[in-house]
Amino acid sequence: MTTPRIAYQGEPGAYSHQACVEARPDHDPMPCSTFEDAIEAVRTGAAELAMLPVENSTYGRVADIHRLLPESGLHIVGEAFVRVHISLLGVPGTRIENVTRAQSHTVLLGQCRTFLRANGIEPVTGADTAGSAAHVARVSDPSLAALASELAGEIYGLVPLAREIEDQTTNTTRFLVMARQADLSRRGAGPMMTTFVFRVRNIPAALYKALGGFATNGVNMTKLESYMAGGNFTATQFHADIEGHPDDRSVRLALEELDYFTSKITLLGVYPADPRRAREG
Repeated sequence: MTTPRIAYQGEPGAYSHQACVEARPDHDPMPCSTFEDAIEAVRTGAAELAMLPVENSTYGRVADIHRLLPESGLHIVGEAFVRVHISLLGVPGTRIENVTRAQSHTVLLGQCRTFLRANGIEPVTGADTAGSAAHVARVSDPSLAALASELAGEIYGLVPLAREIEDQTTNTTRFLVMARQADLSRRGAGPMMTTFVFRVRNIPAALYKALGGFATNGVNMTKLESYMAGGNFTATQFHADIEGHPDDRSVRLALEELDYFTSKITLLGVYPADPRRAREG
């Protein structure tokens, strides 16, 4: 029997790879060059699922993902919160005092400023985290280390010289699990989440009125973000996450009121809340 695959953007050892291993251990991770490639892998059947990062607790939303999701043709069937632990990885036999430079994605370099400064290590910008680990393994220079996950170290034969060196001890990335088919069933023992995008009608106070139903019906909206749609300044689309299932009476009433004040609503998915959501909140 063939093991199902889950596509992600990045090289083996990337934090998206880690998310796949943690959240879907029964799937084989499938690396892809871009987010679009990961989405296309699911659309064509090359993979059953895609793991896409949407936001980080330190750096906010992942660029372009919110534009890709509504047009992807895929559906959200799960979420995963991944704690971003950063390790200083070097070639075997290296000691931390040998390291003068550390390479990684610019975001991770920014997350380890205090550690790098304290150890006199110069930051070197790389294309991504796992790619930096692969480069360090390839050049095998004791003075050059990588900032990446321990998973990347295991894959590329590097050893951790220091662990959990990030400045922000709560740095967490939220991922969405995407599939070709929607699953609107209630599943799992915990609460459900519903994600959708909408555009408000061109009337005064439309957004205020559209959101009023969630307040009056006691529905908690955990996320609301806006972005321009269609390449112009007059069309604004909103991305929202709410607690609850569309069949819940309170959610159903809130969505009915939203529908009255919007020109378009697209349901992106209904899925169990990750147990770590409550802790991260």
